[in-house]
Amino acid sequence: MNVAIEIPDEIGQVLAAQSGGVSRAVLEAVAIEAYRSGTITSAQVQQMLRLSSRWETESFLRRAEAYHDYTVDDLERDIAAIRDASRQ
Repeated sequence: MNVAIEIPDEIGQVLAAQSGGVSRAVLEAVAIEAYRSGTITSAQVQQMLRLSSRWETESFLRRAEAYHDYTVDDLERDIAAIRDASRQ
């Protein structure tokens, strides 16, 4: 899908100076925010940005400081699920 947006020239020039240019900077910003909000998964970020591996995607998200809140309750649920799976 192609989307057109208007960006003030001064901001466009700053973004154009980044590696990949304006289009890439905007695409990355959309991917980061969609991931942070839980709208898309890391696999979808990888697909959207055409990254070559899960590790490259994780590195990109880490550099962008795009983390999901992971609570103690989440950890306890994950540990319980691992224990249940190992019993089967």
